[in-house]
Amino acid sequence: MVKTLSMVKGSLAALAIAASSYVWAGPQVEVETTLGTFTIELNEEQAPISVANFLRYVEDGSYVGTVFHRIIPGFMAQGGGFDTDMKQVSTYAPIQNEASNGLRNDTATIAMARTNDPNSATRQFYINLVDNDFLNYGQRPPGYAVFGQVTKGFEVVQKMAQQPTRSIGYMKDVPVTPIIITNATLIK
Repeated sequence: MVKTLSMVKGSLAALAIAASSYVWAGPQVEVETTLGTFTIELNEEQAPISVANFLRYVEDGSYVGTVFHRIIPGFMAQGGGFDTDMKQVSTYAPIQNEASNGLRNDTATIAMARTNDPNSATRQFYINLVDNDFLNYGQRPPGYAVFGQVTKGFEVVQKMAQQPTRSIGYMKDVPVTPIIITNATLIK
């Protein structure tokens, strides 16, 4: 059987996710989108502030109806902060940056998005499509705080990176067809 490079990369990503899923034993959140469903396992032990913050938005239902507004192939998919009209949605107070927690911005991990202020993360998150070492604490202090990992359905996130994007005002890499979060549920 001949394997293409994309098949090998997909297999390696699946192995990496499967191998590391044994390390993560925290709450799980199922995220349903217009492109499909994926599951995130959270790491309360190493990222308690970020996990509590993320779960607050899951439990209040305010991720529902938000979009993945910035998707860059070979980098990441960012969402949770804008509605389908590309208007920012309300947030709770910013949280402390936990990037020094030892978790890395590796393929399929989820991390808090923030501004240049290290302690500015609120509701926006991103999922790493590849290993992004330059976002880690040791490479770029203060870094970006990883707090979980996609353990099921990573192919849905990869499909996001195949969608055409455009610019809307100052925002770049916005999917032409909105990728909407239709449900986010704590399942464990």
